[in-house]
Amino acid sequence: MMRALPMLSALSVLTFAATSHAQAAPAGFQSPSKNIACQYFDYDKQNILRCDISAMETKPPRPADCELDYGGAFEMNAKGPAMRLCHGDTVMDKSLPVLSYGEVWQRGGFTCKSEQAGVTCFNADRRGFSLARAKQAVF
Repeated sequence: MMRALPMLSALSVLTFAATSHAQAAPAGFQSPSKNIACQYFDYDKQNILRCDISAMETKPPRPADCELDYGGAFEMNAKGPAMRLCHGDTVMDKSLPVLSYGEVWQRGGFTCKSEQAGVTCFNADRRGFSLARAKQAVF
């Protein structure tokens, strides 16, 4: 019986350690139409913002070197250029809070504004993208 007690303590410590490092809810937002979602990631001190758009009036042609989905995902670091991604996943998440039209979201060097026409995000270098059902642009 004495042996079970130390084992239980060790198990409690492991359980606490696992839950204390559990990932929190996703950081980001979705547009009021739920057509655009953005999530913020911090990987080893490198801030990344990724935004996905589900419905687009026109989709760009997929590059020959992309065997996955193309056209609806955009990403940028806190500094430097933004890009359209070849991707096999999505950041669309119904649990993300809605960023109302006219509101601004900021985190980790990124700024995004939600408008009825779409979402525009940029980084510290003022590089970024504008996403709307009618048109997407990287600047």
